[in-house]
Amino acid sequence: MPKSLVYLRCKRSPEQLIKAKKSLGQNFLTDHRVAQRIVDAANPLRTDIVIEIGPGTGALTRLLVERSSVVEAIELDERLAVVLRRAVPATNLEIRVADALTIDWSDLISSARNKLEVPDRDKSRVRVIANLPYYISTPILEKLLSLRRSVFDMTLMLQKEVADRITEGPGGKEYGALSVIVQYQCVASKLFDVGPSAFTPAPKVHSAVVHLTVREQPPVEVRDEAQFFSVVRAAFAQRRKTILNNLKAAAAVSKFVRPLEEALEAASVSPQRRAETLTVGEFALLTKALCDQTA
Repeated sequence: MPKSLVYLRCKRSPEQLIKAKKSLGQNFLTDHRVAQRIVDAANPLRTDIVIEIGPGTGALTRLLVERSSVVEAIELDERLAVVLRRAVPATNLEIRVADALTIDWSDLISSARNKLEVPDRDKSRVRVIANLPYYISTPILEKLLSLRRSVFDMTLMLQKEVADRITEGPGGKEYGALSVIVQYQCVASKLFDVGPSAFTPAPKVHSAVVHLTVREQPPVEVRDEAQFFSVVRAAFAQRRKTILNNLKAAAAVSKFVRPLEEALEAASVSPQRRAETLTVGEFALLTKALCDQTA
């Protein structure tokens, strides 16, 4: 008998009926208190559009449909979508069987706006709330950042290591390229840690919830964001190397318009410093010195 029919005939919870797929990195959030803390932290309003990535067995979904007029849930696993539609039969919930990395986000957001029954619905905030699978959290985060002109903020459950990385400041041991790229585009803060016992099956690592508010304007001026991100990644290529040596390794494939030592001097960055000591602003100055012929 299909699992969806079994669910209709008994009182067992969805996570008891669906076996998590390791290939999809599934760890279902089952602690109601943690789910409530996440939704309370995000605090969606009736005028907001909520997009949930990976609703799983619906721990967050059940709470979100009570707080928002429109909830769009993107679920890759069709088994979960079938069960979730029965477990959370809310009229303001749309469950889309799709990959968050390849779905047409413009169409998704446009469709959600059309469902809102509020004045000035085109000005409604788009909020992303998700318990992201560990194995694909960074690609999804990068995808969301590419949509930042359409998204107001993100409340995300991530592997604690990734959460620490994106919220760490200069000089911290977790500060890296992802830290700079995220903090250039968002105001990032870690809200709280979550232990393995909050999930079924329990993961082997700890998790954390972060909140990313998309900046209306980046904190520094960057002429070419693609160049800026490329310089940042090159600078962090090998953490133990100085910034000069890392940039030397990237010079052959990068379009630097100045000699490295000259550019570093122009940006007031010592060649012996390591990338983890540079602020977002210093990376912006260095990118300008390396790549802008008018600098």
